[in-house]
Amino acid sequence: MKIEGVWLPIITPFLNNVIDFASYKKLIDHYIEKGISGIIPMGTTGESPTISDYETECVIDKTLEYVNNSVSVFIGAGGNCTHEVIKKIALMEKYDIAGILSVSPYYNRPDQRGIYEHFLKISESTRLNILVYNIPYRTGRNIENSTIYKLANLKNIIGIKDSCGDIRQSMELLLYPPADFSILTGEDILYFLTLTLGGNGGILAAAHLFTEDFLEIFKLIKNNDHKNALTVWKRLSQCIPLLFMEPNPAPIKYCLQKMGLIQSAETRLPIVEISKELEEKLDSFV
Repeated sequence: MKIEGVWLPIITPFLNNVIDFASYKKLIDHYIEKGISGIIPMGTTGESPTISDYETECVIDKTLEYVNNSVSVFIGAGGNCTHEVIKKIALMEKYDIAGILSVSPYYNRPDQRGIYEHFLKISESTRLNILVYNIPYRTGRNIENSTIYKLANLKNIIGIKDSCGDIRQSMELLLYPPADFSILTGEDILYFLTLTLGGNGGILAAAHLFTEDFLEIFKLIKNNDHKNALTVWKRLSQCIPLLFMEPNPAPIKYCLQKMGLIQSAETRLPIVEISKELEEKLDSFV
């Protein structure tokens, strides 16, 4: 399975500390109509650490109901205890999903051998496709390219969400990609660079707001129209940093509420709603 295009790590809307499924359906309908390639619930943009196991099952059920096979769905399923991640994934196999997005183990900071063994055991435990998520500034440990090349040889590890934070590492992976392996950026500000160096797309929180622009850039670069793609990107790149000035997804939720796509910008602790100063900055383009 080749993963490409614009994928949405969708937020989880809340209303009075309960998941707001009316808004969630509105979001899914909206982004499917825009033409995104896939949806990923239960990622960190979806505030997955604050969502209970019961709520997670409800979100998966509702996602598949609302999507209705219109686009592919990968589910966020990671952790820092390999055994528990495998148990979590086993429960997800009952769903008709395309695969899982699994973050590298965080906090316990395994070395490259431990990271490889973690994903090897996950790979061996499931029939589902796996996207590896490398985000060392959250996990405390980078997945080095040498390890990524080894993981790409496993039968159902089909790609990576690359948020390594090291442009040299990302460029090396893009210039010398593993065969039949999708490279998608998780760094919204590196989307244009990723595509121009042969990457397959992005899993982009900012695509909640600038969906058409991200899609247009992907289409233009696919058609080798880099000049017009750059024109769109220059405009877009000015807005992206504002969405990450305060912890994600609070700025995005503020914008979505203002756009009328969700009822409330409510987040769950330890994420709090954005400052008045950031509100004023976001108001200038939303």
